[in-house]
Amino acid sequence: MKLLHTIHEYQQTKPTQPAFVSQHASITYDELWRLSDQMAGAIDAVATDSAPVIVYGHMEPEMLISFLGSVKSGRPYIPVDISIPVERIVSIIESSKASLLICANEQIVLDVEEHIQVKSAASLLALEKEAPPSTQWVQGDDVFYIIYTSGSTGKPKGVQVTANNLESFTQWICKDFPLGEGRTFLNQAPFSFDLSVMDLYPALQSGGTLYCLVKDLVNKPKDMFAALGQSDVEVWTSTPSFVQMCLMDPSFTGELLPELKVFLFCGEALPVSVASALIERFPKAQVFNTYGPTEATVAITSIEVTKAILDQHDSLPVGFAKPDTDIVILNEEGKTLHDGEKGEIVIVGPSVSKGYLGEQALTDKVFFEYEGRPAYRTGDAGVKQDGLITCHGRLDYQIKLHGYRMELEEIEFHVSETTYVNACVIVPFQPNGHVEYLIAAIVPTEHSFEKEYQLTSAVKKEMADSLPAYMIPRKFVYLEQLYMTPNGKVDRKRIAKEVLL
Repeated sequence: MKLLHTIHEYQQTKPTQPAFVSQHASITYDELWRLSDQMAGAIDAVATDSAPVIVYGHMEPEMLISFLGSVKSGRPYIPVDISIPVERIVSIIESSKASLLICANEQIVLDVEEHIQVKSAASLLALEKEAPPSTQWVQGDDVFYIIYTSGSTGKPKGVQVTANNLESFTQWICKDFPLGEGRTFLNQAPFSFDLSVMDLYPALQSGGTLYCLVKDLVNKPKDMFAALGQSDVEVWTSTPSFVQMCLMDPSFTGELLPELKVFLFCGEALPVSVASALIERFPKAQVFNTYGPTEATVAITSIEVTKAILDQHDSLPVGFAKPDTDIVILNEEGKTLHDGEKGEIVIVGPSVSKGYLGEQALTDKVFFEYEGRPAYRTGDAGVKQDGLITCHGRLDYQIKLHGYRMELEEIEFHVSETTYVNACVIVPFQPNGHVEYLIAAIVPTEHSFEKEYQLTSAVKKEMADSLPAYMIPRKFVYLEQLYMTPNGKVDRKRIAKEVLL
């Protein structure tokens, strides 16, 4: 695989160049390559089969070592952040049929040993095993990594991204964007979120350094800005929401980050106001808006946002498709629409993944062949005009909140499973076209709580056992019953109208 060979070349030509830096640790290209070789040998020694390897942690260098070790051993990896609840991790274990889980930080105790073999990265490296031959590496149409996203049945779906998918993405990013060589990339997203792929592998493919902002630092803005000021970050990758939070601090300017040259955004809509503020505060940096679902390997469109673009659009377009990819707009009957007509965005080309692991029915529903090439129905509404794509939100109940994609039905499922809830509808609050937070409209069971806030606290506590924090609604509204339409379906529009008053 070209990506792995390139990393190996940097190990030989730039052995002391930092590959990864965080507030707590760093590793060079030489260390990354040697230790991932050892990890590959250790995985081969302890794994009982060729199933995917789960890598559990939060922005430790051992996560990168384990990622590369897995694919060098011929196995895909599944990144799982420490913020993911144990119940969800067990669901991922069962879905993926993984037989080995690597803990990047041996200080973290994860109680899943009845479901899977658990080993710390340190214990595996201590085996000092020799690396398998390069002929064993993941390559071509082999699955490179699997990222789990929200699923409507209450179970997460594992998106299988192949080596070819990843190479199509990284080659495009490194060639068509002004990233240069040996630059420092910001990593803000946890590795279980596919936005992290936008900084991780372009950094390694270009001999750069990945600079990670750990969760604890992000939660302390003063410390975070101090760290950023010392980071020498040149390529900024994040969700628009994260940079919007940073812009609330007047010190977030080109003076804080004098080396910053490029902003890359993906994961959710980039507001005009955010792009405009960045151009004003960072006049030496270029701002790029991109678009793409996990199922098509991070991103497949781009556009540089300039003052001219801002003047032309009230809502920013997501750009033009990358050279090896086509985007077609289809109507409900599957017919191709003309320029300017709104329909479903369908992605066609080598970035489209193999589908969902172990979920053939779900795969067949949205993955298909279009004129002999792999294609994916995004569920996003969009318009194409002279090749320029504008996204108009979701066609279904799937949304993006702070860059995280989720299905409202999955959240409803888990809320309804709690002790004090009979029925539930989740309503996204989106005053300006993008989701700001979630509202839970609940029909409660009989309970002994005197105040609604006590009931809300109890429901939230139970939800935290099965859902990550970003999927838990901010506001709770209690109803006597859910309104129904004449044909017997839940009247979501009427419920939304009431809870949004």
